Amino acid sequence: MRNGILVGGNWIVDQVKLIDVFPEEEKLVNIFSESSCNGGSAYNVITDLAKLQANFPLSGVGLVGDDERGDQIIQHCQSVGINTEQIRKTKESYTSYTDVMSVKETGRRTFFHQRGANALLDIPDFNFSISRDKIFHLGYLLLLDKLDVIEDDGTTRASKVLKSAKQHGLITSVDIVSERSDRFKDVIPSSLPYIDYLFVNEYEAGMITGIKTINDNGSIILKSCYDAALKLLALGVNKWVILHFPEGVIAISKSGESHRQPSLLVPADKVAGASGAGDAFAAGVLMGIHNDKDMSYCLELGVGAAASSLFESTSSDGVLPSEECLKLAALYGYREAI
Repeated sequence: MRNGILVGGNWIVDQVKLIDVFPEEEKLVNIFSESSCNGGSAYNVITDLAKLQANFPLSGVGLVGDDERGDQIIQHCQSVGINTEQIRKTKESYTSYTDVMSVKETGRRTFFHQRGANALLDIPDFNFSISRDKIFHLGYLLLLDKLDVIEDDGTTRASKVLKSAKQHGLITSVDIVSERSDRFKDVIPSSLPYIDYLFVNEYEAGMITGIKTINDNGSIILKSCYDAALKLLALGVNKWVILHFPEGVIAISKSGESHRQPSLLVPADKVAGASGAGDAFAAGVLMGIHNDKDMSYCLELGVGAAASSLFESTSSDGVLPSEECLKLAALYGYREAI
């Protein structure tokens, strides 16, 4: 029987700076604190799974540079029991990093990203024949240059990786970056038929489907989020579309099952930063999926993991063991029903 989660994609060192306000050009702001931590979908999700105390094997796949940051990533993963056999060093580029500016009062983040070795990650770097994992999670699409390439047949190289994963018997899961571009409709659709669980936020869902999911005042249009999720299923997603936004999450399955889960009401004075909250949410949901829990449980664990990640300004330092994440609902309660 297959067991474990294989996580691939972006391996990034985040250099997080907690600031008082995001400045206009040529203006000064104050830095309250700064730290270096895991960043990027793959590195965040697998670290969060370790912090959640996942009761199954964890493995990574990706590229880092042959440099100090690359050593930092591999050594950190090995120290928490993550299999790094498929995290390869390359001399062709340096390890990817991001300067994350996180505003203390709002938790809003701005990213200054250097793609580095992640831009070179390609089909030959994935060897599913040696994997006995149950789930393969890939993120972020639109931030993996070679995998986002559209080939002559109209499909991306990422879609070929996902197809190979399914052919080798893995359940597939994907996350997308919230890039400010018009590439969504070109890059994402060819991967959808090879995705079992798709994680998107309201902006990404709208950009892929062309459905307006956000009002002019910035609030979500809930019915349109449902419509977008249904369209993503119609475009090929095999099992579930999991669409999250600040107030909560909706999940809709190919069979027509649906769930709504509000996010937790974490007091403002408990919020140190929101960096990595989306990845913590994905990790919680994936842990539940791996352990064959129903989707309502998966979403509860997901929003609990996301809430716990807010307790620290870094991506994963605040994430608690899964049982502690589930207890946060009794402590803080949920937002109003969505």
